[in-house]
Amino acid sequence: MAQLGVGIIGCGNISTAYLQLAPMFKSLRLVAVADINMATANAQAEKFGVRADTVDDLLKAGDVDVIVNLTIPAVHYEVTRKILEAGKHAYSEKPLVLTLDEGKDLRDLGAAKGLRIGSAPDTFLGGAHQLARATIENDSVGKIIGGTCHVMGHGMEHWHPNPDFFYQPGAGPILDIGPYYVTNLIQLIGPVKSVASLATATFPERTISNGPRNGETVPVNTPTNIHALLEFANGATVTLGASWDVWKHRHANMELYGTKGSLFVPDPNFFGGTVEMSEKDGPITEVAPVDHPFGKVNQTDNSGNGRANYRAAGLADMATAIDEGREHRCSIDLAVHAVDVMTSILRAGAEKRFVELSTTCAQPAALSPEQAQALLA
Repeated sequence: MAQLGVGIIGCGNISTAYLQLAPMFKSLRLVAVADINMATANAQAEKFGVRADTVDDLLKAGDVDVIVNLTIPAVHYEVTRKILEAGKHAYSEKPLVLTLDEGKDLRDLGAAKGLRIGSAPDTFLGGAHQLARATIENDSVGKIIGGTCHVMGHGMEHWHPNPDFFYQPGAGPILDIGPYYVTNLIQLIGPVKSVASLATATFPERTISNGPRNGETVPVNTPTNIHALLEFANGATVTLGASWDVWKHRHANMELYGTKGSLFVPDPNFFGGTVEMSEKDGPITEVAPVDHPFGKVNQTDNSGNGRANYRAAGLADMATAIDEGREHRCSIDLAVHAVDVMTSILRAGAEKRFVELSTTCAQPAALSPEQAQALLA
């Protein structure tokens, strides 16, 4: 199998995860990093044994085949477009872009140049979510007819030293956390047909309560409390609650209701977790886990909990798909459709009406344990 030379633009916190985890995958060869702040690029390059380039030099580098865009979402479109114009395959952190028109433009440019575009999140490739997919596909809970999803908390200002971005257009809970939930719903149920929502911002400003800016206020200019209804092409209807205005709640991350039973899916923000189900009115029990490589604990989080973290799996699958001449799972069509869903939710909330989606996509192919293992070095 041919390896693709990988470059990274954007050396913030998320770059550490890619630089640590990409070497696990045999189709990826880390080459260089770049950032508008060369000191930051040099620090990451020295730490991980790769080259530090300027952004322009990385775009021109002959040993780089694919560039990972880890810049802030506000410039995702601009940077990814430059990557494609430079003749490189592109892979972006979530969200791919902030408007549907931007997503369509990248899709058309990539197609015209014969280049692949991929986008996070790739957590749906995790062992837990692939087990949930298999449980649906083996008809254990019947046809999915509905569901509920909730991602709720009280924002980032209590722990993040610079939370300003989270409360501006292009962020908020829908575009920041929503990609994990929307993408997983698409891979489990299929494309979305229409959406409706109520979207508000309860607090006009937030007060930072940590770090050197303790006591400073941050203006809120995007909805932070969203209750959405998603109608899927297969007829299923799912409610999605996404809020940074809630102190406490008892909602599960994701529940899907089928004609034969119910399925309980762990947090789509992570690769692993416990999948549970019930048959009709029977008890809720754990779905027998399978030995999926992307469900195995390989890290410990800040709270001491074991986590399965295989970030860069989507990038590795894209590199392998290029070699094999097949569609990659974290595809441009999937990412554009997810952007359509999320921006339509915000539009529906602003206009207080149902919005019909203008895009669709195929469900990404399931990732079996054997296929996942084949991606690993």
